[in-house]
Amino acid sequence: MLEACHERVQRTLALLGRLRAHVALQGSDESARQAARDVLRYFDIAAPLHHQDEELHVFPPLLAQGSPAVVALVQRLLQDHQDMVAEWAAARQPLQALADGQASAFSAEDEAAMERFALRYARHIEDEEGAAYPAVQQLLPPEALAPMGREMASRRQVMPSRPPGRPRAIA
Repeated sequence: MLEACHERVQRTLALLGRLRAHVALQGSDESARQAARDVLRYFDIAAPLHHQDEELHVFPPLLAQGSPAVVALVQRLLQDHQDMVAEWAAARQPLQALADGQASAFSAEDEAAMERFALRYARHIEDEEGAAYPAVQQLLPPEALAPMGREMASRRQVMPSRPPGRPRAIA
């Protein structure tokens, strides 16, 4: 489930990249505003749930039983979660302005904020999938995984979703 969330993060970051290119070339239109709303929705709602999943289920066993290198990695991943909150706040503002029709372009500062956010997330995912997730799989008994997955899924059942049949903007 956690890796599936990463796939959605990567798709949403790719959408953000396409949105930035679209706005740079064509300015703001309804497709751009919808794409901005989609990016906002994901990183406002789903991404914090994903971080909560990791902080509840993945990081504690690694901090308690991991090697010193894994403990250091988890401490950095936890710091990333805090840094991502601040970086998302900076990246979010221009996206919200675009989504609300109050902006038609991104400034160089806006672009830099979105780029910092996207780059941190990409590195963060690599570290989790390359080291943290394999380490926790070695520590946890297989029978612990299903209840964790059910708990993660139950929190998402109350998450608002995209209306059915609505295509993603900005192809």
